[in-house]
Amino acid sequence: MSQILDFSKPLYVLAPLAGLTDLPFRSVVKKFGADLTVSEMISSNALVHNSKKSLKMVEKSPFETPYSVQIAGSDELIVKGAVEILNEIDGIDIIDLNCGCPVPKIVSHGSGSSLLQDLDKMGKIIKTIKETSKKSMTSVKIRIGFQEKRPIEIAKVCEANGADFIAVHGRTRAGKFKSEVDYDAIRQIKSTVSIPVIANGDITSYEKAQWVLDFTEADGVMIGRGAVGNPWIFYQLKHGEKDIDPLLKKEIILEHFDQMIKFYGDYGAVLFRKHLHTYSKAGYRGASEFRDRVNRISEPAQMRELIDIFFNPENLLTKL
Repeated sequence: MSQILDFSKPLYVLAPLAGLTDLPFRSVVKKFGADLTVSEMISSNALVHNSKKSLKMVEKSPFETPYSVQIAGSDELIVKGAVEILNEIDGIDIIDLNCGCPVPKIVSHGSGSSLLQDLDKMGKIIKTIKETSKKSMTSVKIRIGFQEKRPIEIAKVCEANGADFIAVHGRTRAGKFKSEVDYDAIRQIKSTVSIPVIANGDITSYEKAQWVLDFTEADGVMIGRGAVGNPWIFYQLKHGEKDIDPLLKKEIILEHFDQMIKFYGDYGAVLFRKHLHTYSKAGYRGASEFRDRVNRISEPAQMRELIDIFFNPENLLTKL
């Protein structure tokens, strides 16, 4: 286990986010400090039916070692089939089962956090992955309950059925993304199970990540929405730096843009607009005009030049 992930020091993990943590974004956070990246959630059903889109989502960047692929599913046989397909794809180190997604479309199919309502079924699916997988590790992403909180019970099912580690989002499914995160529950899980525990939920800054690690005594933190528009949080954590050099910010943004063009071709510039909208909110002069111009540009060289000029440290409203 230690050959792939070193749990002797805090692990910094990028959480999977649909439509955001694609290969370009993952490659950037990995290059600048994340210890582990996870694919966007992939339907086991789609994999078994040879979906080209799903297979594209499995692709990884050369930077991404180790690399985890997250699958969702509610049928043991289909999940087994999906794992057998992943077994044939090189470069995957971990298969992760999603037992936390609260989206109605996923829950209505019995996947994601719906599995928290049937822990017997959840345990069997974890066991199926563990026994079928030829990859180094099996992990599970959980919430602390569906309606009611059952953190210890859920975590013990994961451990008993072969999970090598778990990532715990400290909300119930009913809490969606808005209720207060229960870090006490994550702390209780950590003190109860013997497998490593990664804490997840509302970790949006360097300071918050440090607090969560101290309070929960977890083996690492998983950051999702807190890394969008803020991918340098992994650099800060890795290097123990509270502040981030504006020049490094610019370097990371340009790296992200270049990776988008490399992966998506020229259309990557259009797709990158949403990221520039977020990046430009961090206290830069003329941000609203910049966003307006970005919306009209689809030519990569022109967009890159605009990014290069706009994110100069001299353009910051507050000098560091």
